[in-house]
Amino acid sequence: MHSRHPFEQDFSTDTELRRELGLKEALSIIVGRIIGSGIFRTPAPIMALVGCVSLFYGVWILGGIATILGAILYAELVAMLPRSGGPYAYLKVAYPPIWSFLRGWAMFFVSETGAIAAVAIVFSEYSLALLELTLGFKAGRPGELALALALIWLLTWLNLYGVRLAGKMQDYLSLLKILALGLVIVTGFSRSGRVENLTGDFWPDQGFWASLTATFAALRYSFFAYSGWEGSTYVAEEVRNPRRNLPLALFAGISGILVLYLAANTAYLYQLGVEQLAASRQVAVDALQLALGSMGGILISAAIMFNTSGNVSAQIMVKSRTWYAMGRDGLFPRWLGQVNEHGVPARSLLVQGVWASILLLAAGFAENIYNQIIDFFSFTSTIFNISTFAAVWILRRKYPDALRPYRAWGYPFTLWIVLLIQGAFLFFTLWTAFWPSLLGVALTLTGLLYYFWRRRKEEVKQAVQP
Repeated sequence: MHSRHPFEQDFSTDTELRRELGLKEALSIIVGRIIGSGIFRTPAPIMALVGCVSLFYGVWILGGIATILGAILYAELVAMLPRSGGPYAYLKVAYPPIWSFLRGWAMFFVSETGAIAAVAIVFSEYSLALLELTLGFKAGRPGELALALALIWLLTWLNLYGVRLAGKMQDYLSLLKILALGLVIVTGFSRSGRVENLTGDFWPDQGFWASLTATFAALRYSFFAYSGWEGSTYVAEEVRNPRRNLPLALFAGISGILVLYLAANTAYLYQLGVEQLAASRQVAVDALQLALGSMGGILISAAIMFNTSGNVSAQIMVKSRTWYAMGRDGLFPRWLGQVNEHGVPARSLLVQGVWASILLLAAGFAENIYNQIIDFFSFTSTIFNISTFAAVWILRRKYPDALRPYRAWGYPFTLWIVLLIQGAFLFFTLWTAFWPSLLGVALTLTGLLYYFWRRRKEEVKQAVQP
């Protein structure tokens, strides 16, 4: 840097957190954040919307390409600004404080803690299903909620004792997740499948506009299944050599997941076909039961247990760093920006656990909570995603002399393509989920009350100081 500026510390690798995560742990966090409940839940609503094989694959491929291109842009941001907090850290430097605050507000109060609760519920459902299949033990909804709460607090407790323990745990869980998904893929191509399922109903039977609308409507479920790819950037201050390891982890993790997702969806389609896939409520269970009978239900229940527990573990670790960063910057209560004797943001972890538990209990008896979370916050999240990608262009102009160990490949064309895809997705999301989108925006805007109240409080405090 040739000159000082208000955010110079954000361009530094100096931190009070402990850098105990290597490339393997960063890659494990990405795998753990992406592979969760999505690949076992979202194929059915995607197929229900598009209704044919070609668009089904198109949605998954387009979502994967958009994710990889987005990671190329993120890589420049995280290499230049190796700070904890994920997108919040980049929005803070590129835009006025109110914008990064609203992003963090929406993440904490609904989308991110809500995702923790939703995936914990999926873990609980399949854990109890496995107990019923093997031991005949059956528990109702109270049992599901109790087990989900236990998972959240067990993983929160483990994270309180240092990032090294949490990182090593993530290594093992991510390996189990890959093995479990691999088992699903291999088993899905076994007996009882039909090649005709992959070729029948191949082309859409509706017009261009209807097909385009269905594709982008389905894309929100694809994006949700890929979501979490930026997970390692939330713990950038705890990764060794972040300017090298984080971009490598992003590219390797997302590319590998894209291949696994295409293989898993092909296995589902091979077993079920278009109509049965679209109508299925538990795609993976239905596919493996066709392939292996009751043993298939046992295997997939165990696989989803591994996947969802690893996903919740990764979410708890990385998302707490955003509340820590916002507390450190004074946008959230400052006591959230403190670390414990183990060098982790314990207060952020505990507050996150409390709010995720409240959301879990509040939503525990609702139906289709999983899809509702996606519909309500896809529009709002996309607005912030667009502003994060555009931060590459803004920061190149605001700080042209900043150290950029990695520069986005194909820029500015990469940025244009990402903004085009995201802009079209934003339009069609509003078109196909109008009221849920407005509810998501309204809930986010409630953060303005807190923001201006806190700013007024700071002004009064400064005015009375001698």
